[in-house]
Amino acid sequence: MITIDVIKRKTEGKSASRRLRLQNKFPAVIYCNTGSNICIELDHNMIANIVLNLDIYQEELFFTIDNVKYKVKVKSIQRHVFKPKIMHMDFFQI
Repeated sequence: MITIDVIKRKTEGKSASRRLRLQNKFPAVIYCNTGSNICIELDHNMIANIVLNLDIYQEELFFTIDNVKYKVKVKSIQRHVFKPKIMHMDFFQI
C-alpha cells in the first residue's frame, strides 16, 4: 500500500503541461466514479521509481488530495518516445 500526497493542477492545457515538465513534474488525471475528474500533478522521480519497482498495473495506490484519500489504479502511462520520461498518466478511482 503506497500513499502519495498530490497537488491539484490549477491550469490545464499544452503550455501548462510543458511548464510542469520543465519543473520535473508531469500531469495526470484521476477518473472518478462520481463523474467529476481530478487533474493532478505528480513528481516525476518519485513516480518513476514506483513504476520501476512495482507491477504498477496490479498495485493499488492511495492519493491524498486536500486531506481526502482516493484509492486508485493505473489506467495508462504515456512515455516519451526515446527519453526515459513519463509524459502523462491516467488513473481510475476504485
